Amino acid sequence: MTVTQEQREQVVASALREISHIATLPQVTLKIIELVEDPSSTAQDLHEVISNDPALCSRILKVVNSSFYGLPGQIASINRAIVMLGLNAVKNIAIAASLAKLFRGGELTPVFGAKDLWDHSNAVAIGCKLISDRLSMGLGDEAYLAGLIHDIGIMIEMQYDRTNLIDAIGKCGASPEGEPTVDLCTTEEEVFGANHMDFGRGLCEKWKFPAPFAAAAGFHHNPTAAPSECMKIVYVVHAADVLAASLEGGFKLDQPGQKMCKEVRDELKISDEMFDDLLKALQESIDESSHDM
Repeated sequence: MTVTQEQREQVVASALREISHIATLPQVTLKIIELVEDPSSTAQDLHEVISNDPALCSRILKVVNSSFYGLPGQIASINRAIVMLGLNAVKNIAIAASLAKLFRGGELTPVFGAKDLWDHSNAVAIGCKLISDRLSMGLGDEAYLAGLIHDIGIMIEMQYDRTNLIDAIGKCGASPEGEPTVDLCTTEEEVFGANHMDFGRGLCEKWKFPAPFAAAAGFHHNPTAAPSECMKIVYVVHAADVLAASLEGGFKLDQPGQKMCKEVRDELKISDEMFDDLLKALQESIDESSHDM
């Protein structure tokens, strides 16, 4: 059965209406996004908002002192953290902290649960930053956040109709020993009438995220169809998604065979040797961040 674009949009709109508790970001995060998008905002404006949220303060200090940023010495003040990281990076940390609270819900099946999705999203985020840094693309923080939210659509499905998501996962033919025989996007369309890219793009638009993030959520399995102005970041997310799926025990339900789109591989000039180097660096970064965070 072929699903029309109009039918997809109806399914997504219905899901987002029903799960209003996930389709909002905390007020403090929304305020931070608003401030950072305003060119007249200063680090002091951001400090005033963040200082009212002790949990967020703690999270930012943890991240700024982790090996992920590799900054010299321990940073103990939020003001200094904001100056060292920059407003955009602090915005990304705030969004990441908010998202972490949404990725909850326990195990769905023997091969999949909310924690698996969060671990995968983190791996893709780190992979995005590694690729951006390796290729000197200057996308670091933006690429990291795009990777973190790329599969938010699966979280929508989990909140909207767990039974249907379990059904879609079952239809993949995946088992703890083997890889899926059918990819998750195909089975989601059979069950929901839309896939996690549709749900993810819809949520990003509802949250008024910048266009590259909606594109990353909406086109990471079909990168060549992304809007041209967002294609670079979608290509990076697609490559990082394949990289993360190639890790031992990585999330593979939507990446059978872990095949990278030829256009992406060619455009980013990712050779087999570079892929192996990036995979090794990704595993090392994940191991380090698990100790730091």
